[in-house]
Amino acid sequence: MGTSKELRENVRSRLARHKERRIGVTKKKVLMLLLGGLSLSLSGSPRTSWKIIGEMVTEWKRLGKQPSERAINSLYISKLVATRENADGTFTLILSENGKKSALTYDTQRMKIARPAEWDGHWRMLSFDIPEVKRDARNAFREHLLRLGFYEQHQSFFVYPFECQKEVDYLIELHDLRKYVRSILAKHIDNERDLKKFFSLEA
Repeated sequence: MGTSKELRENVRSRLARHKERRIGVTKKKVLMLLLGGLSLSLSGSPRTSWKIIGEMVTEWKRLGKQPSERAINSLYISKLVATRENADGTFTLILSENGKKSALTYDTQRMKIARPAEWDGHWRMLSFDIPEVKRDARNAFREHLLRLGFYEQHQSFFVYPFECQKEVDYLIELHDLRKYVRSILAKHIDNERDLKKFFSLEA
């Protein structure tokens, strides 16, 4: 029988795999390419069939034509992408507002906090009290913090040793949690020895 922490990690892992299967790797890449500013022209009606026209840029080619068309069609049905009609009757694929939020969420999976050459001796702490009505945002926020390497003191209190305000602000704004999250900068915490070991800060 594993510890409660091991069980939580197992559940998180299963949920992450489930989400990955549901979204699909190709669809995620399409959203990320659009978020990065790469556009794609299409011919035909967006309600019937997608036909990618012209020379696909390298990033699109890596996805493959047929997988891209299937992914785009699915994203269109899900209202994560939309189209802008051009003067010549073709369409340009763009992100919908929901698509932008989804793409930003996926982008956080690549987010990393730079580790400085020397620690400044301060602890960055996050305390939050997010209502049940925003449970999905609360869970996503917690998952992002864990992915970034924060130490979970308990479910609503996280600790990190290095400057991370920019990344934290990004996550707070992404999930619209500004009024529920407090940031603390501290010189000392009573379980500092355990934290130093967790973050490999021991001399």
